[in-house]
Amino acid sequence: MRRWVTHQSRFLQSVKIKPETLRAMCDELSLQIALTHTSPERILYETDQVIEEHNILGCDYIGIGAMPDKYRSRDWYGYFASDFREAARRIARSGKLFMYHNHHFEFEKTDGKRMIERLIEDFSPEELGITLDTYWVHAAGADVCEWSDKLKDRLHCVHLKDMGSDKQMEPVMEGNMNFTGILKALENANTKYLLVEQDVCQTSPFDCLQTSYNNLASLGYR
Repeated sequence: MRRWVTHQSRFLQSVKIKPETLRAMCDELSLQIALTHTSPERILYETDQVIEEHNILGCDYIGIGAMPDKYRSRDWYGYFASDFREAARRIARSGKLFMYHNHHFEFEKTDGKRMIERLIEDFSPEELGITLDTYWVHAAGADVCEWSDKLKDRLHCVHLKDMGSDKQMEPVMEGNMNFTGILKALENANTKYLLVEQDVCQTSPFDCLQTSYNNLASLGYR
């Protein structure tokens, strides 16, 4: 958990850059590509091509950024599991892992069960990892440390961001969340990559990133 890494979010699709070019750019900057957010449609219908692109990138984690809208209701969630199971298994057979990034709604109970609980029932740890987002777990009113323990077999990659007043996103350790406890829980979960993410910044995103890095480095995470 102490390496410079980058998380590529829909970058290939948005600018149509070739994976070979992106890999060369990152190699030049001594950046390792740890995780992507790839479109659900490509994972479903272009699975082998997506796997090959990730081979070129040197990236073992193929993620989606959220549950596609049509699957979010109680009646439709079951189709997500049936639709994505084969792609998840093909990704696993390639030596990589399909990753799911949470927001707050996965921790809300519907008929006594949370969507996050259904996800880990429907997919084995070899088929689905969870890109736990600390901010969104906290925003849901759930305990990040508790869920880090519950999901410990799946937390290869984690998004770190803090929450300040009025639920404002803040650099890591600049808000009100218990990051001392959170980081210890992630250590216990054998998390491989800590990825700083801040969707909304009150100042320069680069200044916020530097603040998060400095705070994490002060605890030995480099």
